[in-house]
Amino acid sequence: MKGLIFKFFVGSLFLVTSINGTSQNLSIARLKYNGGGDWYSSRTALPNLAKFCNENIGTSLSRKEAIVEVGSADLFKYPFVFLTGHGNVIFSDFEASQLRQYLESGGFLHICDNYGMNDYISREMKKVFPNQEFKLVPFSHPIYQISYQFPTGLPKVHKHDDKPPQGFGIFIEGRLVCFYDFECDLGNGWEDQEVYNDPESIRLKALKMGANLIQFAFHGQ
Repeated sequence: MKGLIFKFFVGSLFLVTSINGTSQNLSIARLKYNGGGDWYSSRTALPNLAKFCNENIGTSLSRKEAIVEVGSADLFKYPFVFLTGHGNVIFSDFEASQLRQYLESGGFLHICDNYGMNDYISREMKKVFPNQEFKLVPFSHPIYQISYQFPTGLPKVHKHDDKPPQGFGIFIEGRLVCFYDFECDLGNGWEDQEVYNDPESIRLKALKMGANLIQFAFHGQ
């Protein structure tokens, strides 16, 4: 495992130089999981987020998303991984252990409830951190202000159950390692405009919040 962690820290070095505009083609990754849920949903989301970040916060991210399985050693190459879907999620004991190692080693996981995955992801993240609970991330946290200001928290992208959007987190020694957007659907907000025909103002808010997540994961910890 030390070798894997070393790979991750090498990736983090490239990450920092990317924020300064001197490194090319760092990828953000989509997390592929088992259980039958549609891990592949929101397929235009990450390329659009990468484009927005490159144009607005000085990153040099690849426009092609990477795909990495929870149990793959390649997980440690990516400082930011994105997990989404509508249904079931299952982590094996090994996958849960590996994801825990990844997050404890400096990695960052963004979970986006595309609608209907809350019960499943809550159950599986208890395998990853048995002694941790998702906690509401306070609006004063840097995640809401590092690049763009969100003084009242997450924007509302899609209706779902018509409840206020909430941002939950898992913290390790005070560091936010996992951010979970619920009743929000940031990933859908990053999609090509014609996919959902969302107003451009909503898409812009979603992309700005996504840029905050990238900036925090890459540079703000």
